[in-house]
Amino acid sequence: MVEFIIFYKFVMKYKFMLIIGITGTLGSGKGTIVDYLVKEKGFLHFSVRAFIAEEIVHRGMEVDRDSMVVVANDLRKNNSPSYITDCLYEKALFLGKNSIIESIRTPGEIYSLQKKGGFYLIAIDADPKIRYRRISLRNSETDNVSFETFLENERREMESLDPNAQNIGKCIELADYKLWNNGTMEELNRQVEEILLEIKSDRETGGQGDSSLTI
Repeated sequence: MVEFIIFYKFVMKYKFMLIIGITGTLGSGKGTIVDYLVKEKGFLHFSVRAFIAEEIVHRGMEVDRDSMVVVANDLRKNNSPSYITDCLYEKALFLGKNSIIESIRTPGEIYSLQKKGGFYLIAIDADPKIRYRRISLRNSETDNVSFETFLENERREMESLDPNAQNIGKCIELADYKLWNNGTMEELNRQVEEILLEIKSDRETGGQGDSSLTI
């Protein structure tokens, strides 16, 4: 009986869960969406970037964009194209709360998450010069590059025939919702609110998951 009650509670948590995936170009505002959903809507945050960075440190490598790409592709090659996001999904499922997985970079990750249900993908983009200014201001280990290197990094990650490699262009194409973020943070937050209302309406009319979603 105790086991049944535990299982029932687990199933009910899963039934009401919403998983939002975030994909998009460098510096487009993925983190801004995450901050809004975490602070204003109570979502949990699971980061592909943090997952990979932890593995890079474990391997004794320097954390930069090149090592991020190499290690991410290696993890996918030696496990599955969706290995990283599957691990993060399992963590979210265990906690049973609305969650964000950021940032999704391969079509295989999307296909796997779509099969699990209760999943919606948001893609975000902006003008390259605006995006470069943004990453220059945040001054992280992986973003301290010239504009030319920034564009070259992006070209390398935008498309690939290798199912284990990053293919952001295809991920954007597969997104349920696409945002253009050349404006203010307030304008972006309003766009996110509109998407949340659309998701709620979708679920109430027989879309993914249960209609009792609270967002």
